[in-house]
Amino acid sequence: MSDPLRPRASLRTAVVWDVLKDALDRRVKAERQGGDGARDALDVLDTGGGTGNFAVPVARLGHRVTVVDPSPNALFALERRAAEAGVADRVRGVQGDAHGLFDVVERGGYDAVLCHGVLEYVDDPAEGVRNAVAALRPAGVLSLLAAGLGGAVLARALAGHFTEARQALTDPAGRWGEGDPVPRRFTADQLSDLVTAAGLRVGAVHGVRVFADLVPGVLVDTEPGAMDALLRLEAAAAEQPAFHSVATQLHVLAERP
Repeated sequence: MSDPLRPRASLRTAVVWDVLKDALDRRVKAERQGGDGARDALDVLDTGGGTGNFAVPVARLGHRVTVVDPSPNALFALERRAAEAGVADRVRGVQGDAHGLFDVVERGGYDAVLCHGVLEYVDDPAEGVRNAVAALRPAGVLSLLAAGLGGAVLARALAGHFTEARQALTDPAGRWGEGDPVPRRFTADQLSDLVTAAGLRVGAVHGVRVFADLVPGVLVDTEPGAMDALLRLEAAAAEQPAFHSVATQLHVLAERP
């Protein structure tokens, strides 16, 4: 998943990718132990997958990935990216959104569903999660990534925008003002509640970008060893509940019983 030409991008995705890859590997192992009809390649649905930041690396693992995104431009970029990576035969892009998901994909047809950066923008987050769950096969895995409330509050405060920080803290949607580009943010408990209400069992919650968005880029890019050290710090902090409340994003991994 890491791209040596985009070190800051790897900081923002490393934790989620490690958790997701491990979950997919476990799912493949379970399939192999299932005997007849066992499959090494999973069917993965990436809702709001855009240009394929996760879809293409998942396809590189040998899985079949369907990306649903409302943007034709993003899907065009996805097609090009998949071709360049040599996985065009395993990546399919279709235009659609979380609300009308089953207008374009099969209900109950996927071993894993990625719902990354979607719930912030849909009108009804609960419906978005229910649709993602309905796309899963039995024992399927949901990877849910959404904007964290605490990270936005901390970032505004550290930038000296104390009124905006307080606004985000008290606003029901977690927004710091009219100029806020993110329509909605969540706490770890809110995301977990959405998942359990949809019938899944929460396996793990991780804080994402706990430090990455706060550390000056010049330090990471120029200080020898700083990138690797920060990646290790992010991985260690991600599993600690104390840091979930200040993470820029929150990742929930859940399974369908």
